Amino acid sequence: MKEKNVIDAYIDEFDGDIKERMIKIRAIINKILPEATEKMGYNMPTFHWHENVVHFAASKTHIGFYPTPSGVDYFKTLSSDYKTSKGTVQLPNNKPIPYDLIEKTVLFRKEEVEKKHGNK
Repeated sequence: MKEKNVIDAYIDEFDGDIKERMIKIRAIINKILPEATEKMGYNMPTFHWHENVVHFAASKTHIGFYPTPSGVDYFKTLSSDYKTSKGTVQLPNNKPIPYDLIEKTVLFRKEEVEKKHGNK
């Protein structure tokens, strides 16, 4: 069961381009992980399937994409153009969002979770 009202309320706090970017990121995640439960975790949209698979959140200067440390490492193999930390990729608000890299990273995380928990 998707808690869409909670995620919708979070996204609705934002306007314009930031809101549209988050809507697209959410759609990508839901396309790849239709079995995931949407919820708020750590005060940000969270997608849970056996475990927390990925999160995202908006800030003044960027959208944080949180695919866990292994997902960040994978993202960095695809592109070194973005600031990262242990569990976060920062997607600057003043640059195009790499939706293709987000999609590949979410798919990587899905496969990682499937290996760990089985495809249940």
